[in-house]
Amino acid sequence: MIEKRTLMKFLTFCADYEQHPEEYQDHKDCTFSEFLQSKRLSPSLQHFVLCSIAMVSRSTNTIDGLRATQHFLRCLGRYGNTPFLFHMYGLGEIPQCFCRMSAVFGGIYCLHHSLRGLLLDAQTSECVAVIDSRGKRIRCRHVVIEDSYLPESACADVCYRQISRAILITDRSVLRSDTDQEISVLTFSPDDEGQTTVHLTELCSSTNTCIKHTYLVHLTCPSSKTTAREDLEPIVKKLFTLDSEEGLDSDQEKPQAMWVLYFNMRDSSGVERQSYTGLPANVYVCSGPDSCLGYDGAVQQAENIFRQMLPSEEFCPPAPNPEDIIYDGEPAQPDPEEPNPPVDLKTDASPENVPDAAEEPQAE
Repeated sequence: MIEKRTLMKFLTFCADYEQHPEEYQDHKDCTFSEFLQSKRLSPSLQHFVLCSIAMVSRSTNTIDGLRATQHFLRCLGRYGNTPFLFHMYGLGEIPQCFCRMSAVFGGIYCLHHSLRGLLLDAQTSECVAVIDSRGKRIRCRHVVIEDSYLPESACADVCYRQISRAILITDRSVLRSDTDQEISVLTFSPDDEGQTTVHLTELCSSTNTCIKHTYLVHLTCPSSKTTAREDLEPIVKKLFTLDSEEGLDSDQEKPQAMWVLYFNMRDSSGVERQSYTGLPANVYVCSGPDSCLGYDGAVQQAENIFRQMLPSEEFCPPAPNPEDIIYDGEPAQPDPEEPNPPVDLKTDASPENVPDAAEEPQAE
């Protein structure tokens, strides 16, 4: 009960820590772990906050730790009893979702087209068109391109970090009790100096990412050793039984890993634009995946690029209520008692005419 009161008092402070700078001002240059000690949290509570709430490493600074804890608390209770949301069928559903949203507002997607090159204006050195793989010329005012599509000459001076990844297919969950959870998230703090925090995400078959009676496990961390296997294999062996191990029946509590893949990938999330060589002013570079949980970094990067291209426009305005959309050929039926008239996407889709985000659309 004493620990519970201590924890609740600390979490209440973290929920609006910006309003109480005197609580953390003297610890801004310290690690979040040292800050937790100064708040007299027991060792078990410190471990719980670091690994299960903030999900950061012991070397994380105080401000970042407080921000991560606040983010976790603000996600609780929004869509259920967990702060986590996961998309069905895997990551491919995210671009598909935005593809459909873009189409509603008149966006065009060219499928099975890749870029062959950029056409630059000789006087302004800006990109005025792109050439696709079929030789078609497409005029443009801006180009947004992912880092890996740039030519080697543009990335010659870039110093990249690396991410270590592991993907496993297992026969049962790492949770030792029966549960109906569709996703499990674990954070492993480093045991030795120089190692990095490892995030584990486990998905069951109800997420449609693996076949029935199997589980899909992802492990991710910033690379600290030469290969991903060196970074992640100790945790894999701690949690799972591998086919190569002798005596598989000796430890029935550990799930069996039926398939394991280790690989490294480039982390371009921290690369500044000026690090690239010879880019036109209207060509914007976005990074690939980073090692963090969630998409906070990607969303912030998207907003930054959007504001550079269209400083006077609203970023990601709320979508209109489906019942308020007027399609071509459909007569409008305004309701005199309705505070917000229907929105015509063809003629009246300005942000000020979009219904309030608080009015949630009905599911169809």
